[in-house]
Amino acid sequence: MKKLVAFFATAMLLATPLLVSNTTQAQQLLDRVVVVVDDGVVLQSQIDQLVQQVKAGNNFNSANAPSDEVLETQAIERLILQEIQLQMADRMGIEVSDAQLEQTINGIAQEQNLTVDELRQKMADNGVSWASYRENVRNEITIQQVQRAAVQQRVSITPQEINNLVKLIDSNQSTQTEYRLGHILISADSNSSQSELEKAKDRAETVLRLLDEGSDFSDLAIRSSSGSAALDGGDMGWMTINSMPTLFAEAVEGKSAGDVVGPIRSGVGFHILKVQDKRGEQTVEVEEVKARHILIQPSVILSDNKAKEMLNSFREQIAAGNKTFEELAKEHSSDPGSASRGGDLGWARPDKYAPEFKEKVETIPANTISEPFKTQFGWHIVEVTDRRTTDATNESKQERAYQMLFSRKFREELDNWQQEMRDQAYIRRVAE
Repeated sequence: MKKLVAFFATAMLLATPLLVSNTTQAQQLLDRVVVVVDDGVVLQSQIDQLVQQVKAGNNFNSANAPSDEVLETQAIERLILQEIQLQMADRMGIEVSDAQLEQTINGIAQEQNLTVDELRQKMADNGVSWASYRENVRNEITIQQVQRAAVQQRVSITPQEINNLVKLIDSNQSTQTEYRLGHILISADSNSSQSELEKAKDRAETVLRLLDEGSDFSDLAIRSSSGSAALDGGDMGWMTINSMPTLFAEAVEGKSAGDVVGPIRSGVGFHILKVQDKRGEQTVEVEEVKARHILIQPSVILSDNKAKEMLNSFREQIAAGNKTFEELAKEHSSDPGSASRGGDLGWARPDKYAPEFKEKVETIPANTISEPFKTQFGWHIVEVTDRRTTDATNESKQERAYQMLFSRKFREELDNWQQEMRDQAYIRRVAE
């Protein structure tokens, strides 16, 4: 009832296009509402921007592209789900900071071997404004946070499951093989009639026949799939047997690159999978550092400047040979865990530390005492006394097993959760 009240309260605004007056008072159409989704809307401009981004994507084959009508239908479905999840983010108080957004965009640019300026120009060349691109990235981050918060509560992993998988990893070399899967979903939920199921299966068989005849998988995914990766050409990325949904794992294990599998029946429809590529797992090596530090914490009676001056004085005393690093750490360091050991932090991976501390131990030369720098804990000087590269494979078996199980169960629950959210939402298409 609340949703209906909210809808009718804004009906007069939503039933008409958005207008603006120019200097001659003539009215021009700027945008229009296409779909009402609970307390929000999907605008034509959003649809147009998403279609434009899909066309600019690496998975889009312009030579054999689906029609704009097909792309628009897929875009509307994605934007409906996006709007539902963004409204949930508002209720949950989830916000993405500008710093987090910039960090993500930098990562996207690096993955494409571009600078941020080059990425910005690429978007402009494809008709996508930088403001729209940034907002889309912000929305994606927000939605990921909503999904983690909502779906991870539905995922349960027992210690016994982890231990069993660790044993399996030790005994079964095939678990180290990664598959890059393409996915097409022809939807047909468990409440569908027998006639509807038959029609959905026929559509799946038609897709398989087209693939056998040489049709491009990503094009068919964009045209036909109801899966969440449809606009990405069905690309699910790299997964091991243990991190993909169980239903998929049973179907693709042992398959070769290029193999197509399906249709596979599940509670949400018929799945068609393609092994786009396949690779063996490589040994994971990480750098560890052996470091020691002295921490001075500012207080009401010790200012930031005074803390920094103290650390500079310690550096001078060590350089002059008047005091050792170990002696000064024991006498002055505010870190109770390392002070008694002369500031020694032992062997650790840099990722363990605060970002500023991580950056220092990764970049300063060995046996060199850093300039004073600040973290959330206070002011530090740090010295890296040694570095080594270690094989992290055995050390991270428990974590790897947990992440594999979580990834598998998360993927299985995500589709179910999204369908439930869509079923519960008020969705109305606005006539042109």
